[in-house]
Amino acid sequence: MTVFISLLMPATAYRITDLRDLDAAFTIREKVFVEEQGVPFDLENDEHDRRDARHYLARAADGTPAGAARWRETNNGVKLERFAVLADFRNQAIGATLLHAVLADIRAELPEAKVYLNAQLRAIPFYERHGFQKEGEMFEEANIQHYKMVL
Repeated sequence: MTVFISLLMPATAYRITDLRDLDAAFTIREKVFVEEQGVPFDLENDEHDRRDARHYLARAADGTPAGAARWRETNNGVKLERFAVLADFRNQAIGATLLHAVLADIRAELPEAKVYLNAQLRAIPFYERHGFQKEGEMFEEANIQHYKMVL
């Protein structure tokens, strides 16, 4: 019965304004990128985290922190970064909920901005379903293959 009830309550995602939520987002990113994917900690955390990035947290239907993301303005437009969903919450629309919250805020704040990201190969179908298209050649970041994708 618990599963049925949780299906009625959708996941939520929102811009972080509380330090506890920011800590939860950083914990999610560390679990996904550093522990799971082997990205060096000093590459995962950079100067943008505390300077100019806007951070987001996604919560599962039961309120558990389940995903994180950030975006920032660059000379090339708005770059989406650090999208991470904990393994136990994948394929439950957490990523889509997070992406929609981020894009809604970007459209409200910078409606004419070009939106782009660097997607890991396994995430490309997800971003394509949401209107992004590959641009350019494959490249590596933190020893993981990526493509630039543009909305």
